[in-house]
Parts: sequence; C-alpha cells; structure tokens
Amino acid sequence: MKTKILFTLLFAAVTSYAQNTTDSYFKLTRKGFNEKEAYHTTAFVEKFFRVPGNTGFNASIHHIEQILKNAGFSEQKQNESEGLLTYRIEKRPMKNNTWEPLDARIDIEGNQEPLISFKSNRNMIPINCVSTPAGGISAEVVFINNTSDLEKADVKGKIIFSENHPSRLLAAATKAGATGVIGYAMPKYTQPKIHQTSIQFSSMKVNSEVWTLLLSYAAKERLKAACAKGITKLKVNIQTKIYPSEELTIVANVRGSERPGERFVFSAHVQEPGANDNASGVGTLAEMARLTADLVQTKKIDPKRTITFLWGDEIVSTRRYITEDTIRAKGILWGMSLDMVGEDTKKTGGSFLIEKMPDPSAIWTRGTDKHTEWGAGDMTEKDLFPHYFNDFIFDICKKQGKFANWTVNYNPFEGGSDHTPFLQHQIPGLLMWHFTDVFYHTDNDRIDKVSPTEMKNVGVSGLTAAYTLVSANESTAAATVAQVKEDALVRLKTEFELSKKALSAGKSVAEERHIIEVWSKWYVDALATIGKMPVKAETTRIGSAIKVATGDIEKQTGLYLNALK
Repeated sequence: MKTKILFTLLFAAVTSYAQNTTDSYFKLTRKGFNEKEAYHTTAFVEKFFRVPGNTGFNASIHHIEQILKNAGFSEQKQNESEGLLTYRIEKRPMKNNTWEPLDARIDIEGNQEPLISFKSNRNMIPINCVSTPAGGISAEVVFINNTSDLEKADVKGKIIFSENHPSRLLAAATKAGATGVIGYAMPKYTQPKIHQTSIQFSSMKVNSEVWTLLLSYAAKERLKAACAKGITKLKVNIQTKIYPSEELTIVANVRGSERPGERFVFSAHVQEPGANDNASGVGTLAEMARLTADLVQTKKIDPKRTITFLWGDEIVSTRRYITEDTIRAKGILWGMSLDMVGEDTKKTGGSFLIEKMPDPSAIWTRGTDKHTEWGAGDMTEKDLFPHYFNDFIFDICKKQGKFANWTVNYNPFEGGSDHTPFLQHQIPGLLMWHFTDVFYHTDNDRIDKVSPTEMKNVGVSGLTAAYTLVSANESTAAATVAQVKEDALVRLKTEFELSKKALSAGKSVAEERHIIEVWSKWYVDALATIGKMPVKAETTRIGSAIKVATGDIEKQTGLYLNALK
C-alpha cells in the first residue's frame, strides 16, 4: 500500500512538472505568434493561381525564403548540420509543362455584360486549358442534356454546353469536331443556389485540341435561359500560358541540440488557388518558422530534436521528403499537415478539425463521431494506427480552445492531404484543417474568408505540441500516460453505452463485444508508444506507468465485456 501511495504521489508530481513545461511553451507561442504577419503572407500567396512551376507558385516559395532569411535562417550549402537554422530550396525538372491562367471571358452575342469573366471567376479556366486564337472565337452554342444526346447533335465547329463537368464530354466533343465545351459541376455542400457565383477549380486533359470552361450557377442559369429562346452565339476568349519549368520545394530546419536526426515535420502545400486552401497553411507555417527561429536565437527554447518546416506540392513533396532519404525517414517521429487552417468559420461554415490517425472510429463511426462531406475511406482493422499522438494533439488544442474561446473538433481518418504520406510510411501523422466549407475549392475562397485569429490558434497549438514533444522528458511521458489512460477510459465508457443501445436495437452481442475489444487494444497499443517519447530514458518509471495504466484499461474492459450479454 505504501509503495502504491508513493508511486501515485510521484506520478502526480511529474505530471504537474510536465504541465508547467507545456504552459511555459504556451506563454511563449501565444505572446510571440504574430497573426498579422501570418495574414499578410496569406494575402500575398492567395493573389496567385498556384500550380507547381508557375509564376505564382514560385513567387510564393521565394516569399517564404525571404521570411526565413529575415528570421535568421541561412541557406544550406551541403547538409543540415551546417548551422542551427538552415533552409534549402530543392529544384527538380518537371516531366510536364506548367500552366498559368491569364484571362478569359464569355460573352453572349448581343449582350453588353459578359456571361462570366476571369476577373470575377478565376476558376472558370480548368488547369491545362489552352488559349483560343488571339481575339477569341465566335460560335453557336448547343445545349446537351446528357452525353448520349451528343451522338445525335451536330456540334462540328460549335460550342457544347452541358450541366455536366466538361471533362466528361471532352473525348466525345473532340471526336465530333466541337470547338469547345462549357460545363457546370458544383457539389451540394457548396450550396450553389445560395452562393451563385462560385466555381470549383478543376483540370482537363493535357494537350487537348478542344478547350473547356466552367460556369457558376448564376452563369449557367443565364446561358440556359438564352439557349431556351433560340439559336445563341457566344464569343469566347481564353488566354493561358503553358511552358517548361522546374518544381520548387522549400525546407527549413531548426536543428535539435541533442538528437538532431530525430524530428517533428510540419508541411503545408503551396499549390491550389485558394486563400484558405492553402495560402492560410503557407502563411501560418511561415510565421511558425519565424517565431521558432526567434525563440531559439534568444535562447528561450532549446529543441532537443529537430523541427522541420516544409512547403511544396501537396502529398508529392511530403512523400518525397520521406522516401528520398531512408535514414532521415527513420528519424521522423511525428508529422503534421496544415491545410485550410485559417477559416473565418462564421463565413465559411467549416469547423476547425483535427483529422485523427486511423482509430476504430474510422471503422465504427457512431455517437458523436462523424465524417465530413469529404467522406469515409475504406478502413479495416489492419489499417488502424494506435499511437498517443491523437490524444496528445487533441489535448493541446483543447487547452488553447479553452484559453482563446476557440472551437475545436475532430473527425475520423479520411485522408487526402499531406498527413497521408506519413501514415503510409508508418509515421504518426495528423491533419489540422476546417470542413465542411461552402467555399471549398471555389473562387470565392478569398482573403476576406480568412481569420488571423484562427491562424494564430492553429499556430500556437501546433508549435506548443512540437516544442513539448521534441524536448520531451520522462515527466512529459508520464503526463501523457495519465492523459491517454483517462481518454481511453472515457472512450470505453462511451462505446459501452453505445453498445448497450445497439443491443437493445437488435445488434449482435459478438459484434458489440468486438468493438469494445478493438478500442481497448488500440489504446493499450497507443500507451506502449509513449515509451519512446523521452529524449533520454533515464529510469524505468515510464515502463512501469504504462504497465499500470494498461492494467487499469484491461480491467475496465473486462467489466464492460462481462456486462454485454
């Protein structure tokens, strides 16, 4: 009994110490993160329609470079060991030409006002679309209800108009001799009847002889009305640039003082034309790097492991960072993607979310767990990724949420951003984002939808978590053991109550017991990963703490399983 009391007192003491350490990092990040600078960077980046290799993408990379230089980062010449703060721009030849939109306009002949123009809708031109001849082209437009109607219509030398994505008609239109295709495609969650000027950006086949354009709901309805009155002619002018280029990725490192080969990697993709997606991730991460450099140079923090900041092409650059250097990859302990992190939620409707690493909620999504409009993936038990990272990051964000009156939610794993390559290579990886956003991927995702305060909350949370983990000691690990155990018991109780209701509704006892067992195992395995958290394992007390916590979870699991009959 005395031993257990002493253990409990010691555990409480180290947990309190760890909490004080995290609180000190919060004080530094809350005071130091300059949301105005993050917003200014976001505003610069969002001016451009960004495709790897084009003018806007490269200008964004070099803008980040200047921020890093001003913050004290030096350009890396050979390797990361050259200094405490280094950066490099990686340049790679591109297999395909890059693409850049310049201007576009559709006029209904006889009308003074354009049907739609690039000035108001820069997403009207799909990526890879070619230019029309100088001065544009004039042609009759033919409305097609569905693809089967195209076989019966005479569209040679004409423009096809359909309420389908133009790429669906491109092959048939090319074969039929059409000069171009105009289409419409907006998902329901963008609420196109309310936000009638929105167009989601898209792409089309490279080197197509037929151009395609996209319409907003308002423009689509106007053109339909014109076609219903009789023969309608359009004048279409498209100006784009297609040219050879190179792909740029910029990587900055704050070198760890004790274990520089181990690291926390942040990534934010530069491509895509939106303000929130993903200029806000670029701007937030740039300010995170600037602040980290300042805190290191003023000796307010001393990261024991390396912190890496990466900006590039979504998924491509992150995957390459992991796979190009197998030794470096072994040292990546955590990865975090910043994607759509700056939303003014009152305007966009999208809640801040942490997309969890695959846990059982991705398979059995019930209770308060729910997927976004992005949708669930095809997850099985073999895809589960037990790790303390889920609960650790959520706990950090909840603390910032309580401090700043910031709403923090989470969603089961779905994939589709820079966290995915980490997970695919068995590296813990999370996504910080917002969804469901009515302006997602549309040309109404502009700087007026971005909140500097939201970016600060994300930046503060991400940095506080990284600072804590890269310098974690046994007290940090002990506190995490306590936190994960508590979270596990809460989750098991929740699942038990859900299973009781499921049994009342006629569900299988075996299936409900299995769900409890899988959750229990996930958390037991997650606890085991905490053993590698400390920079130095000085004693055996973390292993002992994990053993005790595991026993408590397994005991409670047994009680729940016995009650499910």
